[in-house]
Amino acid sequence: MGRSRERGWPAAPEALPSPVVDNHTHLDSIGHVLGPDDEVPSVERLIADAVAVGVTRMVQVGCDVPAIRFTDQVVREHPELLGAVAIHPNEAPLHAGVRERGPDGLEATVRDHHAVSLDDAIALVADLARGNDRIRAVGETGLDLFRTGEAGRAAQRESFRAHVALAKELGLALQIHDRDAHAEVLEVLRTDGAPERTVFHCYSGDAEMARECVAQGWYLSFAGPVTFKPNEGLRDALREVPLSQVLVETDAPYLTPHPFRGRPNAPYLVPVTMATVAEVKGVSLDEACRGVAATSEDVYGTW
Repeated sequence: MGRSRERGWPAAPEALPSPVVDNHTHLDSIGHVLGPDDEVPSVERLIADAVAVGVTRMVQVGCDVPAIRFTDQVVREHPELLGAVAIHPNEAPLHAGVRERGPDGLEATVRDHHAVSLDDAIALVADLARGNDRIRAVGETGLDLFRTGEAGRAAQRESFRAHVALAKELGLALQIHDRDAHAEVLEVLRTDGAPERTVFHCYSGDAEMARECVAQGWYLSFAGPVTFKPNEGLRDALREVPLSQVLVETDAPYLTPHPFRGRPNAPYLVPVTMATVAEVKGVSLDEACRGVAATSEDVYGTW
């Protein structure tokens, strides 16, 4: 990767003592955070850089129509990858014809693929998940009240419930996107019944919510924010979760861990977050890696 520019790619961290899984990454989106003159690394390069530091397996997540199709193809080509597919909660209103401005003040960007109805978009998710045994999760789906106003919330909820039902029907894991919507997400899961393997992607709740999730047998996935100095509450939540329910992710190219915030993220930076996980859990890095790897296989199966 082109790491020469000052705010470009961080140097590779020291390799992990035992292999781990990045259980949530968007390899198709890496180029979105790079400058116009930066070379976008190939999927092969992204995988090779990750494997070199002990991140030997990854779950590629496609959550808009183009990314879903990309995921279906790329997981067939690379044995290091498994897939998750869904319609992202911020995509659902656009497929439903909602064009409102969200509470964050950002105008929704409408693209050609949003001409597909929400029902048809979810049907595509179902078709690809049924037809590809390397797609092991439905996700990311859920609720995002940060970017969606009242008119879009009904579409998000409809989409979330359909994805929950699909994951249960197909016996797949569910990856949840929960932004500013903790109570609402939990209410849907209680009402509809969560799939056996339910993952809170980029967990952002507090310790009390973590205890509730643990009691339900759900899995909490921790990303770069757990390394941010102000996020002691998130580290408190991690302390409540046994390693048998802890997953680690990059959410690349977003949420780059400290001290590299604001720079591009990719699966090779998982070791930075793993170091914090081990420290917070009070175990050796090797024990943390082995625990996270075992949990990843419990959720997604073998690669």
